[in-house]
This record gives sequence, C-alpha cells and structure tokens, in this order.
Amino acid sequence: MSRRRRGLIAGGATCLALLAWVWLDEGTPVQVSVPAGATLAEVADSLAARDVIRWEALFKLQARLVRAERGLRAGTYALRTGSSSLSVLRTLQRGEVMTVAMTIPEGFRIAQMASRISAVTGVAPDSVAALLEEPALAERLGSPGHTLEGYLFPDTYRFAQGVSVASVAGAMLSRYQGVWTPERRERLDSLGLTEHELVTLASIVQAEARLEQEMPQIAGVYHNRLDRGWRLQADPTVLYALGGYRERLLYAAIDSVQDNPYNTYAHGGLPPGPIGAPGEAAIDAALNPTGDYLYFVAWPDGSHVFTRSLVEHNRAKANAQRARDGSAS
Repeated sequence: MSRRRRGLIAGGATCLALLAWVWLDEGTPVQVSVPAGATLAEVADSLAARDVIRWEALFKLQARLVRAERGLRAGTYALRTGSSSLSVLRTLQRGEVMTVAMTIPEGFRIAQMASRISAVTGVAPDSVAALLEEPALAERLGSPGHTLEGYLFPDTYRFAQGVSVASVAGAMLSRYQGVWTPERRERLDSLGLTEHELVTLASIVQAEARLEQEMPQIAGVYHNRLDRGWRLQADPTVLYALGGYRERLLYAAIDSVQDNPYNTYAHGGLPPGPIGAPGEAAIDAALNPTGDYLYFVAWPDGSHVFTRSLVEHNRAKANAQRARDGSAS
C-alpha cells in the first residue's frame, strides 16, 4: 500500500473518530441485548432501532477500522440514545454488561439462597438448589466440603443477568477462600480442627448468635463441650435436620429426627457439615473462642446468659421463661 493511501486511511479514521465524539452520551437510558454469535450488521441494526446510534453504516465502518467487528461481547447493556459510535464500540468490546446486585445474608442455607440466585441466573429455584447440593459441583470448584453448603460466602455480589449457576457459586466460593488469611490458617492449625470442622462449628455459632459480640462466648461453650466429650445439644442443628425454622422446638420434634446425624442432642461431636453460611465474624469466633462456660440460654431480647453449671443453667432458663411470659402479657 502506498504512503499516500495509508495517509488517506489514517486521516479518514481520525475524522470519523472526531465525528463520533461530537455526540455525548446524554440521551435516554435504554437496554440493548447482544445475543451470542450476533453479526456486526445485526448488532448495528439493534442499536439503531433503539436510537443508540444514528448511522449504522458509520458504526460498522468504525468497527472495521478499529478491528472490533469480531470482538463484540454478548450480553445485556445499559446504553443511551444518541451515543457516539466509538463509545458504544468500547463498551461492547469490554463486555461492560448490565449487572444486578445479589445479597446473601449471613447464616443462609442453600435452600434459602436458591431463590436469590434464581433471580440472577433465570434458573428455577429447585434446580438451583439441586445443582448447588451436587457433590460433583463442589468437587469441581474445590469446596472443602462434600457439597457447597456453608462455603457460599454471605455478601453482596453483582452479576450479569443470565449468568450460570456454576459461575455464581464459583464467585461466592472464591470470596469464602479469600477469608482464609495465613494468620487464620495458623490459628486453625493450633486448634487441631480441619477447615471443614471449623466452618461447621462457625455455622452453628452464626445460627445461635443474635449479637455479634457474643459469638466468641457461644463458640467457647461449644469448644468446651467438645473438649469434654459432651453432646453439643445445639437447637439450630436439629432445625436443619427438620428442614427449617420453627417458632418452638419441642421435644417431640427433636425425637422425630433421632437418627439424623445433624441431631446433636442424639449424636456426639460435630454434625457432618455446616448448617448455613457463616460470616467472617462467626469464623473468627470459632477460631478464637472465649470463656469457660458450658451452657447458655437466650433471653427475649436476643442476648444470652452464660453459665458454668447445670444448676446455674436451670436457674437461668427459669428466669428467661419468666421474662418471656412477662413480655407476652
């Protein structure tokens, strides 16, 4: 190619770029979907139909000049009418798709997460739960547990609409893995617990605590019980075995899941795995338990009374019941 011709092409590209920047992105916000495998002509037609660009021919020419015609990424984009062609091309090349927020509270089980993940992925909640409970997916993603229960870290995430369930799970597991600093690993080693055991304990602490400042004491009670070979007798593990929350946990309900390994009234040691997703504070509490208490009882305001003997515990239970009766009257 001659020097003159190269100069004309370069000059033409510069002029086109200057023209493209004349229109600032100040129009009306619109959503535009770019399907996977869409051609440049199809993308240009869709953008023009939504008034995002003024001239399809100019958009296609600029895409070819900057060699972007094969690099436009699929997805749903938030664009503005009257945008410059180059700014739209840049957005599509970078794949700056629309994202939606998804918040998973601390303590959520997979069964509770499923509807929120469904809203982002478009997969039915039952199918989401079934996939997340698959050991094969947990193994592929590198989960410390048999399934992903307890390892999908509670946080607020942003995902592109229609993202796969596996991608969501991978991001949540990665966030969990980021919690494990070298200092926390060192502390875990000193306790003589596996990571899976620690997270299982942290999930129980998360379920029991209403006040974050009490988490280390609650963790201390369970550590002390484990050290003595006592049963944990943790109500949240029984509720997990029963399938979810109940206003009152009666002895008949506890007996109905006598054989379930998550019934810590009937079985010693820790249950087989986490009963929910513990947050960072619960993990730290399980790593750093405090106190020499062996019992605790909840009060109507969500706080707990911690005691060292069964006599003290029974007295605290009676006081707590009187307080509940008084608040109900």
